[in-house]
Amino acid sequence: MKRFHQELGLVLERIQVDNGNELISKALERWAYDQHVTLDFSRPGKPTDNPYIESFNGSFRDECLNRH
Repeated sequence: MKRFHQELGLVLERIQVDNGNELISKALERWAYDQHVTLDFSRPGKPTDNPYIESFNGSFRDECLNRH
């Protein structure tokens, strides 16, 4: 976050996350709390809550991961 702030001059206030295992950890919650960042969780089973990321993930999966 320091590098993000130093290079761009922006302060991160909020992160939109889904309910993947890597995003519902106590470590992430603690980090967000310590950094004064709000985690906004998408509703389970509602890809329309985060359409840009869901679209990217689908394209990435099709173009890269499913080839191997």
